[in-house]
Amino acid sequence: MSEPVNRARRALNETPADRLVDGVADVLSRSYGITDAELYQVDYRLSQLLPLTEGDPISGAGHPAWRSFDHQSPLLVDGTGWFPVTMRGERRGVLRLAPVPDDPTVLSELDEIATALAHELAAVSAGTDVYRAARRSQRLTLAAEMQWDLLPGRSRIRPSFSLAGQLEPAYAVRGDSFDWSDDGRRLWLSTVNGTGEGVAASLLTSLATHALRNARRAGLTLADQAALADQALYDLYRGEQHLSALLMELDLRSGVMTVVDAGSPRLVLLRDGEVTEQPLEAQFPLGMFEATDYHEQRFPLERGDRVFVVSDGVVEATGQHIRYGETALDRFLRRTGPMEPLDAVRSLIGDLRAFVAGDLVDDAVVVCLDWTGPQT
Repeated sequence: MSEPVNRARRALNETPADRLVDGVADVLSRSYGITDAELYQVDYRLSQLLPLTEGDPISGAGHPAWRSFDHQSPLLVDGTGWFPVTMRGERRGVLRLAPVPDDPTVLSELDEIATALAHELAAVSAGTDVYRAARRSQRLTLAAEMQWDLLPGRSRIRPSFSLAGQLEPAYAVRGDSFDWSDDGRRLWLSTVNGTGEGVAASLLTSLATHALRNARRAGLTLADQAALADQALYDLYRGEQHLSALLMELDLRSGVMTVVDAGSPRLVLLRDGEVTEQPLEAQFPLGMFEATDYHEQRFPLERGDRVFVVSDGVVEATGQHIRYGETALDRFLRRTGPMEPLDAVRSLIGDLRAFVAGDLVDDAVVVCLDWTGPQT
């Protein structure tokens, strides 16, 4: 690692949380003669790159900033460099730097610094609102604020899988959500098709998510995780409020997927260009009845499989009095084969927005998982 990169890392560690870009900019100026540094963060809708301090939002797909974000690679245009700010697959935005020399070594070092910035942004985000506030193009509803703070991230990459998810309408989502975690041997993924309106829907989803996390961290089986969350909801709401969820556990060595379908969203498999809906054993939603006994089912994934989980807000999205429907969904999912999971999710949401000519009215959650196979 070069000395300028080391200095930038030290600056990021030592700079106050709200001034990370200023701190690293001082190092960039001394080491590379760079006089302009600005962080552009992707907004909650995945439709704009918003500047941290000054400048206009960037929304055009052909802009160098978006090309760097989409392809996850540095891009140099007329002396201005654009560098992806990404941590473990979580795309936060891009770093604009100028002037940048056309030198492969310098570009590589600046790319490392942008990655270090992404890690530091993740480390400080819980202690400052500066970066969260700057990546919204409009005010979040209170329910949406609660939902976004509940998420583990929006994308994740490991050698054996890639994963991404998105909530819509991004600035007003109520009850739909997703959660994931992995320990190197297993990946746990849950999606919630929430019910209700406003904060009440977010509270219901929050309770279910925390109950599932509590059970997962205690080492319980997937069926017992569902049972614990079911009991937590029933104890509080006595069956008057319940929600649908799909719980999944992927064995990262064998590719065997274990599933509990608690009145779940739709699970679709894309294999060799063909789209099929995975048949699941429908069981009661979480919190509907007291002491529900849940059952697991298993099926193998093949290397290269892509799994989509979509809530009913996707297939039931309505434009010009016509439902989006399963046929349109399957046709679009088939076209996502060459895309990375986050790009596939963003493209599907964009197609839905175009179909309804605006933001979705009902909540929708989309999660995309690529199984790339066991790593030896």
